[in-house]
Amino acid sequence: MANIWIKKPMEAYEADIKKSQLKRVLGKWSLTAIGIGAIIGGGIFVLTGTGAYYNAGPALALSFVVAGIACVFAALCYAEFASILPVEGSAYAYAYGTVGEIFAWIIGWGLILEYAMGSMTVAVSWSGYFGKLLKMFGLHLPYWMTTDPGTAKKAFGEATSQIATGGLPLDKLQAFQETINNFNAAPELLNFKLFLNLPALLIVLVVISILVRGTKGAAKANNAIVILKVSAIIFVIVAGVFFINIENWKPFIPAATTITENGVSHPAYGYGGIIAGAAAIFFAYVGFDAVSTQAGEAINPKKDVPFAIITSLVVCTVLYILVSLVLTGMMHYTDFNPLGKYPDAIKAPVAYAFDIAGQAWAGYIITIAATIGLISVLMVMIMGQSRIFLGMSKDGLIPSTFSKVDEKAGVPKKNLYILGAVIAIVAAFTPINDLAHMTSFGTLFAFTMVCVAVWILRKKEPNLQRNFKVPMLPVVATLGILINVYLIFNLSPEAQKYSLIWLGLGFVIYFLYSKKNSKMQNGGFGETFKAEQEPLEDVDINIDNKD
Repeated sequence: MANIWIKKPMEAYEADIKKSQLKRVLGKWSLTAIGIGAIIGGGIFVLTGTGAYYNAGPALALSFVVAGIACVFAALCYAEFASILPVEGSAYAYAYGTVGEIFAWIIGWGLILEYAMGSMTVAVSWSGYFGKLLKMFGLHLPYWMTTDPGTAKKAFGEATSQIATGGLPLDKLQAFQETINNFNAAPELLNFKLFLNLPALLIVLVVISILVRGTKGAAKANNAIVILKVSAIIFVIVAGVFFINIENWKPFIPAATTITENGVSHPAYGYGGIIAGAAAIFFAYVGFDAVSTQAGEAINPKKDVPFAIITSLVVCTVLYILVSLVLTGMMHYTDFNPLGKYPDAIKAPVAYAFDIAGQAWAGYIITIAATIGLISVLMVMIMGQSRIFLGMSKDGLIPSTFSKVDEKAGVPKKNLYILGAVIAIVAAFTPINDLAHMTSFGTLFAFTMVCVAVWILRKKEPNLQRNFKVPMLPVVATLGILINVYLIFNLSPEAQKYSLIWLGLGFVIYFLYSKKNSKMQNGGFGETFKAEQEPLEDVDINIDNKD
């Protein structure tokens, strides 16, 4: 079994780069926009509500600080790798060349979980904002058409239980009765109530239709959306300050307690809640990882990818902290309860905070910006997922259909179509909270492995050209490993269980399929069996960045 640790030589990466059919069209600002496009959205527009209610309360800002610090160590390690191996595949590719195939496979398998679950989470959240946007213009989609089966059943059970208990104020009684009525009004199929999140399904298909046309066009669309949503975030921070009620921050770190829903309990708040919140929202920072997946399409990847990784992380961490402070100051964290007075607030927390503050006009601006802005998050997530599949497929670890690149568009179309179908279907039928936690596991796992791998490569290949080097690598890598592993252990038990099952499934697939079909195991590497003789530097594209 020693050959499961076989490494992909640097010459193989050089051959892959020379043979790549991807078009190098991304400069450093487009790459930075890809990072910001993925980071801004997942945390601010999606998980601020869940993080505040289920984990940290007003101290959610501290959760973002913890998550940001953990990300800095991993980001520095990513940046060094990107300056050495400017190829698609992200952490998977880095590990293949440093530690070995089985290690790379598990990282790749974790990245699949990270990006797929992230895409589904954002699609579900986009549906929430889209529904709110329609309501602003007097349009209403049926409850059964915007709610997944698990959430609908859970809400129905809670509403029934609360009404049976009695003693409810009129507003809550009406809200619970409406939930029951909505559940009963759903159509039936084969004696089962039919529920699906149709907007989540449709937006995935729309994004796929954009991505299959080519990276250059997708990048331009992303740049425009990033400008719009960063402007909206700055607006939220500036306008929201005037509606902060300091009492909502008291206590800033709520006393530790237990939240129980439908008979299921989990700890919340206190210092443990801050750490749990950091673990839960961690996937919001996946954007800088997405930058590394686009290295195969960067004009000057060895310099621009490290720049984009670090810049996008710093900018977004500051924005996250400020927005979470404003949000929890405007709206009490307990009001994000999905079974409470404002059941939709957890899906669109920022817009609802302004609504509750009596500033409906601001809600219009935020809802429009969030609805459009989340499209770029979804776009980057699916684009990153497809490039990871592309890298793994070129190495033979997954079927070759994922590595077929359309000559005209310069993108893996079949790859994107398959991903789109799977993501759309799962997003339509799965609760948002489970998706987010599993995404965080994939992210934390990949970050941990990158910190390990960059240290190994520095020891084994100290003379490799590095346009960026991690300062004080032993300290940075050690802290990155410890913090990320600690956050993994603070994920929900359900997320840990499902994620470990996913990794176990990954091992089974590796030994049944990937190991047998690996090009490295069969005497070749990448798309070629032999690297071309001229040095890689001769084929680098030296074009000034002009975004």
